[in-house]
Amino acid sequence: MKNIAILSSHNGSGLDAIVEAIANKILALNIVLVISNNPDAKVLQKAKKYNFPSKVINAKTDPDPDSAIYKLLKENRCEYIFLSGYMKKLSPLLTTNFTIINSHPSLLPKYGGEGMYGRFVHEAVIKNREKKSGVTIHEVNENYDEGRIILQKSLEILPEDDAQSLEKRIKALEKKAIVEGLCLCLK
Repeated sequence: MKNIAILSSHNGSGLDAIVEAIANKILALNIVLVISNNPDAKVLQKAKKYNFPSKVINAKTDPDPDSAIYKLLKENRCEYIFLSGYMKKLSPLLTTNFTIINSHPSLLPKYGGEGMYGRFVHEAVIKNREKKSGVTIHEVNENYDEGRIILQKSLEILPEDDAQSLEKRIKALEKKAIVEGLCLCLK
């Protein structure tokens, strides 16, 4: 079984999808650590509920957050990292030493890059009158949203969709995509 850490800045909704897939024996993963840069992140409450070790690491807790994260990941023998809404760019120290997987709420390369996350993506998609949108599961490198694409899932944008309704539909699609993408990575 492979060890994985979850990095999240807020809700960590991807954690729930991974936990469910592990419980249903779809994913052979061992979640050994949850890390957040935000001490008020809901993902830390989820980690406690699931009984996963968790840690807050940011510029206030450590002068070099990526080195601190690296050290913890090595101590926990992590091979994989899943970014569940982690809002910090990762250094090459992390991107070259671990397989890091991210879920992005658009069909990359469209609507990717710095500042393109969550509702900002959906607002741009609606504003530009796109016909479809979706989710991209991709490997992470040192550039925002430019790593190798593992999997994409799309949906048609409905005439009545606004940014909020699109976000809700994308989040439902994202849960399936995360599990499928991780399954592909673990083969």
